[in-house]
Amino acid sequence: MDHENKRKKKLSEDDYVNGVLEGNRTILAQTITLIESNSSAHMNSAQNVLTRLLPHSGRSIRIGITGVPGAGKSSLIESFGTYLCEQGHKVAVLTIDPSSTITKGSILGDKTRMDSLSKNPNAFIRPSASGGSLGGIARKTRESMLVCEAAGYDVILIETVGVGQSEVQVRSMVDFFLLVMLTGAGDELQGIKKGIMELADSIVINKADGQNKLKAKAAKAEFNRILHLLQPSTPGWSSKAYTASALLGEGIEEIWNEINAFKNLTTESGYFSLRRQKQMIDWMYNMVFEQLKLSFMNHESVKLNLKSIESSIVNGELTATSAANYLLSIFESNRKEPL
Repeated sequence: MDHENKRKKKLSEDDYVNGVLEGNRTILAQTITLIESNSSAHMNSAQNVLTRLLPHSGRSIRIGITGVPGAGKSSLIESFGTYLCEQGHKVAVLTIDPSSTITKGSILGDKTRMDSLSKNPNAFIRPSASGGSLGGIARKTRESMLVCEAAGYDVILIETVGVGQSEVQVRSMVDFFLLVMLTGAGDELQGIKKGIMELADSIVINKADGQNKLKAKAAKAEFNRILHLLQPSTPGWSSKAYTASALLGEGIEEIWNEINAFKNLTTESGYFSLRRQKQMIDWMYNMVFEQLKLSFMNHESVKLNLKSIESSIVNGELTATSAANYLLSIFESNRKEPL
């Protein structure tokens, strides 16, 4: 009974901060839940906690991982994460899925797919909550990442579950971006945009085992030819393709060596810190734009006039530009309404 009361006890901001800094995984999970809350009261507390944790964050390598469906991202992450834990690292895995607003949380299967890693005391796995609040999943994942770093996790793996815009979002919050592919390069290129390949700092052809081994080598050569023609995602770095087998654990160490070489090169050139600084500034502006959008759509006078303005556009009485200017003038005419 005492244990249950203790569990249900409302945590103070001090409790959150101290628990995270002590590496308490239960309080770490509760802190991320606080961050994910859409309640305005919780958001204020969350930002206070984050501000206090911020000086303790940033001491990790942030790795984004994406890939075509069926490429075995989760298996590779489990194998990679287990290897890192064995090397003495603390690994946090965060998933980002813009489609979760539709699927209503199917991403929660990630913990099941990474069963072995989730039981490792040096690993922490957290699926992202659905969007819909200010900044959506991108904000929640970024802030969860900072909390995990403050808790002592020195390797952050951010996995994209959805496809499309999520790759761009993840690229904007990580240091190193890894694209996971399957064998049969020619066929696979049909299902992935050139733009996503241009985001990658490295490509790994997974499932390079058994009968797939020769095909994987051919795919590696093909991807390397393509990467040679593309503009590198990171100045001064040449993106390369590798083969790996999550099943056998082969190629995992090579991936880590590649990431370390990347960090050393970009740290020496100054681009590592420069990219992070730019990401923080971009994040601030994105949050400003999100806040303005939310304030505009919730503005009472705008809401009252929106339907009639839409009708005027449809009926050819107003151009889209004139309508937009009119709505903005309504929005700006009453600055007393809170932003």
